[in-house]
Amino acid sequence: MNALISVSDKSGIVDFAKALHALGIRLISTGGTAKLLAAEGLPVTEVAEVTGFPEMLDGRVKTLHPKVHAGLLARRELPEHMAALKDHGIDTIDLLVVNLYPFESTVAKAGCTLADAIENIDIGGPAMVRSAAKNWKDVGVMTGAAQYPEVLAELKAQGKLSDALRFRLAVAAFNRIAQYAGAISDYLSSVDFEADQPGES
Repeated sequence: MNALISVSDKSGIVDFAKALHALGIRLISTGGTAKLLAAEGLPVTEVAEVTGFPEMLDGRVKTLHPKVHAGLLARRELPEHMAALKDHGIDTIDLLVVNLYPFESTVAKAGCTLADAIENIDIGGPAMVRSAAKNWKDVGVMTGAAQYPEVLAELKAQGKLSDALRFRLAVAAFNRIAQYAGAISDYLSSVDFEADQPGES
């Protein structure tokens, strides 16, 4: 199994990753998360190694790549999907662990500017979460540390996640994406654009 881990809030992630590694699950990660896991002595493959393309634009583009999304979206029961992965040298991604850029806490801070808010709008994270949740029959998606214990318990007990748990995780994932998009919409709708532009009349 392959697990892709990309988290802004790193609470509990080291212990969770260690437990996944102990179960023989390959760890794939991005940027700061990969550095943290490597510093803890865990073997981790950077996403850039998987995609063959470096992170760019100050991290704005790193997981928006077919080798990530095909790995998440391929339906394992369809021979043509699995053949396409093989033809293009793409591995499945079976577990996705993502929590999003801290948009809500950023805009809650006194003095937050529109530019600050914009830079904390996550793009790749929600895209991966949606891909994984859409393909819930094959992929377990975690969007919060509170989900780690139940996921580990099932993996340790049966070597895979039950359909029921994967579905619950997918529902929670779509709920989180909706909440996140709502927070962005609410904030941007409240911005007085003219007043926010320095030096303009």
